[in-house]
Formats: sequence, structure tokens, C-alpha cells
Amino acid sequence: MTAPYHSAQPLRTRHFKQYALGWLAIVTNLLSLAATTAIADVDQAADPVERGRYLATAGNCTSCHTRNGGAPFSGGVAFHTDFGTIYSTNITSDAKTGIGGWTEEQFISALREGIRADGSHLYPAFPYTAFTKITDADATALWAFLKTVDAVNYRPPENDMRFPFNQRWLLGVWKALFFETGSYQQDASQSAEWNRGAYLVQGLGHCGACHSPRNFLGAEDNAMALTGGGQTHPSAGKLRAWSTTNLTTAPSGLGAWSVDEVASYLHFGVSARAGVFGPMNEVILNSTRHMSQSDVRAMAVYLKSLPAREQSVSKTPSAETLRKGDLLYSIHCGTCHLPTGLGSDTTAPPLAGSSIVLAPDPASLINATLHAPELPHEAPSSEWQARRWKTMEPYADKLSDQEVADLLSYVRNNWGNRASAVEPADVSRQR
Repeated sequence: MTAPYHSAQPLRTRHFKQYALGWLAIVTNLLSLAATTAIADVDQAADPVERGRYLATAGNCTSCHTRNGGAPFSGGVAFHTDFGTIYSTNITSDAKTGIGGWTEEQFISALREGIRADGSHLYPAFPYTAFTKITDADATALWAFLKTVDAVNYRPPENDMRFPFNQRWLLGVWKALFFETGSYQQDASQSAEWNRGAYLVQGLGHCGACHSPRNFLGAEDNAMALTGGGQTHPSAGKLRAWSTTNLTTAPSGLGAWSVDEVASYLHFGVSARAGVFGPMNEVILNSTRHMSQSDVRAMAVYLKSLPAREQSVSKTPSAETLRKGDLLYSIHCGTCHLPTGLGSDTTAPPLAGSSIVLAPDPASLINATLHAPELPHEAPSSEWQARRWKTMEPYADKLSDQEVADLLSYVRNNWGNRASAVEPADVSRQR
């Protein structure tokens, strides 16, 4: 009988290799554990300024506090709400127009409680409702970083809010109704990776600010958190409504996505199911692509654990609408997205089970159809650049409002898809 290969080796050599491999496994496991056990992905002992820089990136501070053509963090970005227009503040170290004259305590009060240095209330367009969950250590690191940002003397325009929403004291009532302070508390029944993802999604990443519906007073609907929302965002020189997707595991959300696909989309701007476009361009370019792979995976793990929730379907399309939409799809869309709606690696992403197609509000889908998907101004990653999907053409000059409504109603209610019908008036608003 031929002896096993390892038995021909000297005993000492075998034991040394087993010993070394054993220690290698232990070290590997410890390193893996260390990457996920701390709430802060950056080493607690690291330079607080660099740690704060990373946290500011994870929180996407640049997108909201840097206007087009303006200096970083100098503010002036307009947020168009149902209550008026709010301009983001200057958070550079300038003492007169920024936060250079603030104390750390005043900064943390703004972050956690929505209170300005002068004691007045901040509008929740600044998402302190999410930032209240930030840990003490991370809040201190953010402050350490912002103190190093070059001072820029710039005063953003005054907010243009309708009465009575221009009365800041009323925000005290709003907070009593809808705001609960308190840093994130870990769930001992979940893994460290899950807790890290929950901390980033609920707190620093403030995903709910865009991906949750809001009530008539602008507060997030916690019962339907992360099931999709809406926002107004510039597109091709015009202000247009955009919709956000359902991030729960519902069929209309991330139900068909794997953890790896969610992480790939966040980190690279593309997965087998979708590529970034529209307002998410800023999130990917300025934030998630710069985050560690362990952090974006933790976010994906958390999102894929959320119970399925969906907003109700308000109106189902008629048989005649579906018949017309079927014909329009065959003429204009079937070649790339395929008759099955599954798309392909070389032509177009899938429409069957697409969270963009099935968003409660079809605004983003309408925008992509009328004006073509608004792609990022630079490649988020080599993976995004290597994606061989064809460039979609705009259909605003080819299809009427009724035709777009019929087409998209069909897409939203075929191949197992189920969503509210699109009305011609919906399309008209997006032109």
C-alpha cells in the first residue's frame, strides 16, 4: 500500500507546518473579527482627523454641503421641499460664516439634537434625526476633521420657507412629535457585521432620509421605513421629481438581490441588476465607493435582513393599457431588455424584479425613459466602466405622455412585476 504523501515528510516538518497553519488560521480569524467588531470601521487608536475624514465620507457630507462650483463644505446647496427652499450651511472652519467659532459641544448638539450654536432649531433637512445615532467617539472624530477644513468666507442664501414653516420655534413642537434622540444601541442577538451595517444605514449613512416616505409634516414614516420615498433634484438644468427604491427584502425592493449584488452596487456603482444613475450618482461618487469593502458589505448584510414591507398599489392598469404597452415595449425596448424583461450582460439591465421599475413612485423610471438615465460624470469604478450595457436613448421626442404611461404601466405589471399604473399626468410633470 502506498503511504499518504504527508507521512513521507519528517515528523518535525509536519508538526511545524500544522502549527504554522493553525496559527495562520487563528490570526486570520482574529483579523476578520477585528474588522467587524467595532462600531467604527477605522481603528479607534488611529489619527482622529483621518478617522473623521472617513466618517465624513461615509456620511456623504460633501454632496449636501458643497454647491456646484463652490469650495468643499462651504454650503449653499438648495434643498427644495414642500415647505420651501432650504440652503445647506457652511461647515468650514471659517469663524464668521462657518463653524470655526463653535465649540465641540455645540457641534455635537447640532449633530445629535438639531440645535444651532445660537440655540435655535435646525430644520430636519439636516438629518439629525439619523445623526443622533452617531457614537460619541465618531462625533468627536468628525469634529476633529472639520476643524482642519480650510476656512471659506461664504454665507449661503437665506432660507425661503413659507409661513408658518419659517418660524423655527415651531420645530420644537415637531421634534416633540417625531424626534427621539439617542446614539445607536447594538443588538446583542445579531452579529457584529449586522450591527455595523445597521449603524451605517440608520445613522451615519442616513439612508432613510431619501428612501422612506414622509407624512404631511415632513417626518419619516417609521412604519414604512426604507420602502421608498421621493425628492426634488436638478437634472439636465431643470428641477425634477425623483423617486427612491424600496430597500427592504420585498419583491419590489431588494428581494431578488444577493448580499454581494447590493455590496457591488454600493462599492462599484454597478451590479448584475442595476447601474447607478440620477441622484444616486452623488452617493456613489462622493461616499460609498470610498468606503471599505467590509463597511459596504455590512450595509448589504443589514439591508438584506430587513423584513419585506411594501407600499400599497393605488391603481392597477386596464387590459387595454397593458395591450398597448406590450406593443410599445416590443417596438422600443424588447431588443435590449429582451421579451422576457431579463436583459443581458451585453445589452441592458433586467426590468423583471427591478427595484427602480417597481418603486412606489415611478418618477425616476419616467425620467430615465424620457431623458435617458443620467449617468455619473465619471466612472465610479473599473467594474462600472467594464459593464457593456448599451447606452439608452431618450424617448421624450418619440413617445407621447399617453404612450409612455402605457409602456411603463406594462413594464411595471409584467413578468411577475406588480406596481401602480403610470398616468399621463405623471409623465407630463417629468417633461
